[in-house]
Amino acid sequence: MNTVRIRKAVFPVAGLGTRFLPATKANPKEMLPIVDKPLIQYAVEEAVAAGVDKLIFITSSSKRAIEDHFDKNYELESELEKKNKQQLLDIVRSVVPDGASCIYVRQPEALGLGHAVLCARPVVGDDPFAVILADDLIEDGPRGVLRQMADIFEERQCSLLGVEEVPAFETDKYGIVKSVDEGTGRLSKVSSIVEKPKPEVAPSNLAVVGRYILTPRIFDLLEKTQRGSGGEIQLTDGIAALLEDEDVLAYRFEGKRYDCGSKLGYLKATVEYALKHEELAEEFRAYLAGFHA
Repeated sequence: MNTVRIRKAVFPVAGLGTRFLPATKANPKEMLPIVDKPLIQYAVEEAVAAGVDKLIFITSSSKRAIEDHFDKNYELESELEKKNKQQLLDIVRSVVPDGASCIYVRQPEALGLGHAVLCARPVVGDDPFAVILADDLIEDGPRGVLRQMADIFEERQCSLLGVEEVPAFETDKYGIVKSVDEGTGRLSKVSSIVEKPKPEVAPSNLAVVGRYILTPRIFDLLEKTQRGSGGEIQLTDGIAALLEDEDVLAYRFEGKRYDCGSKLGYLKATVEYALKHEELAEEFRAYLAGFHA
């Protein structure tokens, strides 16, 4: 069997971000900053660190700010160069690393995550690929989460789902898997998956959290997937069909996840990343120590 590496990553960014209104009325939720860097940039950096060089954004007409962020800004660069602000200039120029290319595909209707992934088919073609949900911000362990998963994929050559245990009362917020332990600690074989089950019928509390590596077979299955939960084409339903054809593995990743799709998770990430920021950490920690509500 030829070993195939993951070189393409899909970023579904066409959602409306209604939980953050009015902040997301004109600004995509993926552009919300954690200290001084937008969520989508953290996701892109994670992908590039895993060896991805094709960044595929599934967008909508209201998401031009994402395209602008990853585009060259000649006026800004010229101004920074003129004022000899080399450090800021280097930061601006490194937003898209050398060797990586950005591709934008419009999702014509908001028909769910499965449909968004299907929109990437003309670009992904017959290659395996990653899917990253930017509002699941995962702090790096020894290696970024996608790097961990890409290394496993190179060895096993099958689809992988990034998972973590969630409180039983929250199973109705996630795709939930039932898996069979392979005796390798963090890795198990998925036997079933269901979208947002109520706690009393959930097969487990092992939730899929924003990181996927999928084989191209998923596209054929998503083409046939009927609208499910919320009237949308669910990626979870496509993966359930994939289980009938191929092995799918659940991977309990190393790293801490922040649910930045919720206001509380976003605030937690902002505080904790600020406490690690090389310019802000000391003063911010002192501020928090003296803060009294």
